[in-house]
Amino acid sequence: MKRKFAVPLENGVLCSHFGHCTQFAFVDTDGNTVLSETLATPPPHEPGVLPLWLYGEQVTDIIAGGMGQHAQSILVQNGIKVHMGAPQKSAKALVEDCLNDILETGANQCDH
Repeated sequence: MKRKFAVPLENGVLCSHFGHCTQFAFVDTDGNTVLSETLATPPPHEPGVLPLWLYGEQVTDIIAGGMGQHAQSILVQNGIKVHMGAPQKSAKALVEDCLNDILETGANQCDH
């Protein structure tokens, strides 16, 4: 099954807050295989903008450290699976962990 993951990045690793990242990694996969990874600059942060941008990019999953409830709701309403509370690692490492069912998730690192 093909999937497209989005991972918010800061300095090459997971950014602890989804809305404040400077880059997103888009990681395309097929089954348990990573096919490609590309980097993109997100649009300016405004409520609701990033989730709709990710939907437009055909993202199926997002791995995040922290995210506001409003953003989570928009993502879920658009069929995007949210993996929350992930540790600071590279996008490829996080996606590989997710594909192998060993992604460590925990508390949302965002308080709004």
